[in-house]
Amino acid sequence: MPRVLPAERRAELEEALTAELVTAVAGARRRALRDGDRQVDTAHLLHSLVEADPGAAAALGDGRQLARVLGYLVQRSIGYGLRWQRSVEDTGSALPAVRGAENAAGWSPAATAALAGAFERAALRGDRRVRGLDLLAALAADPDNRAAEVLRRAGVDGPALAARIEESSQQV
Repeated sequence: MPRVLPAERRAELEEALTAELVTAVAGARRRALRDGDRQVDTAHLLHSLVEADPGAAAALGDGRQLARVLGYLVQRSIGYGLRWQRSVEDTGSALPAVRGAENAAGWSPAATAALAGAFERAALRGDRRVRGLDLLAALAADPDNRAAEVLRRAGVDGPALAARIEESSQQV
């Protein structure tokens, strides 16, 4: 079950995230709890992100592509389709384990790595705020996480999506 952060740490994190990303992270926590999962995983993050952040949803392409992604995610959340319920998501091979990940109780190693990757993307861009597109790019860049599996099954090329987001971020 996801652990609740102390109020001061939660406020710090919320200051570093856009409002859409705060909503997505909170939604992922609720989704994991409701689904009876032991940890928030990358599929929870992806599901909440595309529902909470219009920019992340738009990055997935046309409405049909988004509908396919959401279709897989909804099937998963109601117990059909991809069978991950009540199992722990391992760290994906493309992203290293995050130092201090033991402090991220309630989050899968891959979800922790994706969030760390999103913070890193924002820092490299020189932005103090982490956007939903930063998280989407980090989720799509690791081919071994659950979010990337959903994207693949829905016909989204994860590495190409991450590259498109990276390219558009450099133009901002």
